[in-house]
Formats: sequence, structure tokens, C-alpha cells
Amino acid sequence: MKKWKFGWLAVAVALVTVSCHPIEPEPEPQPQPEEKVLYELTPLDQMSLREKVGQLFNVRVEALDLTSSYTQTGPSQVITDGFKRYPCGGLTLYAANIKNPQQIITFTRFLHDLGNYPLLCIDEEGGRVARIANNGQFNVVKYASMAAVGATGDPKNGYRAGESIGSYLSIYGFDVDFAPVSDVNTNPDNVVIGDRAFGSSPQLVADFASQFLAGLQSNGVEGCLKHFPGHGDTQADTHYGYAESLKTWPEISDCEMVPFRKGIETGAQLIMTAHVCLPNVTGEVIPSTLSPLILQEKLRGELGFKGIIITDSMGMGAITQQFSPEEAAISALEAGCDIILDPADYVSAFEAVVSAVESGRLSMEQIDERVGRVLALKKRILQKRGQLK
Repeated sequence: MKKWKFGWLAVAVALVTVSCHPIEPEPEPQPQPEEKVLYELTPLDQMSLREKVGQLFNVRVEALDLTSSYTQTGPSQVITDGFKRYPCGGLTLYAANIKNPQQIITFTRFLHDLGNYPLLCIDEEGGRVARIANNGQFNVVKYASMAAVGATGDPKNGYRAGESIGSYLSIYGFDVDFAPVSDVNTNPDNVVIGDRAFGSSPQLVADFASQFLAGLQSNGVEGCLKHFPGHGDTQADTHYGYAESLKTWPEISDCEMVPFRKGIETGAQLIMTAHVCLPNVTGEVIPSTLSPLILQEKLRGELGFKGIIITDSMGMGAITQQFSPEEAAISALEAGCDIILDPADYVSAFEAVVSAVESGRLSMEQIDERVGRVLALKKRILQKRGQLK
């Protein structure tokens, strides 16, 4: 049988430009490369403390470059050396890291080979937040917004969106898509969510987000519900500073929690926190990312979520204006997070968590529990793709 070349694969995904009519026929299923690379995961009981701590971080590729801030777009010894000193459990690629189809396929293969299969993640929501679809070098399905998809009223279109996005993410080597946005866009003054959400109805968002998630998973890509416990009723943007919702928990339960409950029932493996404060729930001014009540009592306890809790970027103003990288990372783990995303200073945060374990502030049992979840997700992804040794 003829072997497919990666370059041809990347070009073969058809372009669908979506404007007034957000749903068009999907491109034909793409052939997959015949040869699969097999990966081996280091068992938990064979990992050193530093290896375990590294699994709890998902960072920008540039965080592994300990000598400069140069944007990384391909294999380099600098990345390899940085990973050896500060091994991480995952890497997130942004628009600047992505140039063209062949480049990203080469790059993701290199990153997966660094050791213990780093999870490669991306923000590919569809619409204005889409690192690949908004790059003119990629001939892929493109959506105007998820609000436009939701406006069709047919949740099957949510599935088609997730399926088409998952199809090309799989080809390009990504494991996790930080989508679907599961926020309910109820505040007209919201400056950060808007048309990224499927709509303003809790049930509509629940139906479309869960279908989008299932569409991603049909292609071996795991989705991530965001932003728990809801960013749709805020006015401020946590990228820049403090944001809050003054709702009570019963109000949140009847609105914001509806999509998260359904996403969990659908099989969500990851949920991303919001740095939004809920003073009428917690009784204090603290970002939900750092609140044990929100993450452990509500998300783990009330909603029964057993998967991975990942923070929103810890380099955002809502965190950095109040906490150091070191304290933010430790506090997030204490609150119940499993993965620290994009700390403002990876090296400092990494070393702080190591020291917190050595001093007893964080127990080895806490670390092992979280690392176990990360390894279980890697195993799930590799098994579904037939790539686990």
C-alpha cells in the first residue's frame, strides 16, 4: 500500500469559510500515516521527585529555553537541554509557534520525543481563538464563532465543529484542545467571552459544548471544559486583573453549572479553572483557581468530577497582581488543581513546588495523586491511538 506523506496530509484538509452560514459539509476523512511511533510512559513508582513535579506543569515551549526569550518553532538543543533540567508534563503551542503544516508536524513529533510523552495542547476553540485556523498557511475548516454555531439551534452542528477541529488537530500532533468554552454568556458587558460561548442559554451551551467535546474525542483529541466555575457573567477580564461574579451558589448552580454537569456526564477528562472571584460563595476575595471550596467541595464533591483540573494561565493579571509565581503554584496545588498552566516564571514555580514537598507543606501523597491523573490521561490518549508501548 502506498505510504501517505505528512505534507500531503496537511494540505488535503479542505477549507470551509464560515460567515452567515456557519455550518458547511465537512471535508472527507483524511488518511492517516501507516507507521505509528510508539511511546513509553515512566511508571509513577520509578519517577524522581523532580520528574513528578514536572508532570504538574504545562508550559510554553519558550519556558524551556533558559537562555533567551526567542520564539521556538522547531527542534533545538536548547529545548532538549531545558527539558532535561525542568521536565514538564505538557506544552502549549501558541500562534507564534505555528508557521505551516510541515513545520508543525515536525515540531510536535520532536516535542513528543522529549521524554515521557509531554501532552501537546492548543487553544483551538473555533472563531477568533484558533491558532491554526486563523493562520493563512493552513487549509482547514474555519468557523466564524461558536456563537454562530450555537445560533443554528442544532447540537449536531456542535459535534460537527468538534469533529472537524479534532480531525486536523490529530493530524498535526495535538493531544488536548483547550475547548469547548462552556461559559454561559449572560452579561452583555462581558469583554472576554462574548461570541466565544455558544450562547446565553445554559441548556443550549450544555448541549452544544458536550457535543463539541464528543466530536473532538472521536478523533482521539481530548477537550477541556472552560472556564470553571464560569466567566460568562463577569465584566472584567482576568487576563488583566481582578474579576468577580456576585452570584450566589444556587444562582450559579442553576446557570453556569448546567454545561459543566453535562460535559462531565459526556466524559470530559479536563476542566480549566477561571481566576474569577466569587465572594458570595467563598466568603473571601480569592480567585476560584486557588479556592479549595470551589475546586474540592463544589467541582470534585458536588459535581463528582474525577478528571484533571488545570488552571487557566497563571501568567494572567488576576494572578500575577496578587501572587508570586511560587506562591501561586503551591496554592493552586493545595486548592486541588492537578496541572499549573503557563506560570509567570516556570523555573521559580518548579523549584518552589519541589521545596514545598521537601518541607512537608505539600505531601508526597498529594503529588502522587495528581501525577497519577496526568499519567492516566497520557495512557488513555496513547491507547486510543494505538501508540502505547
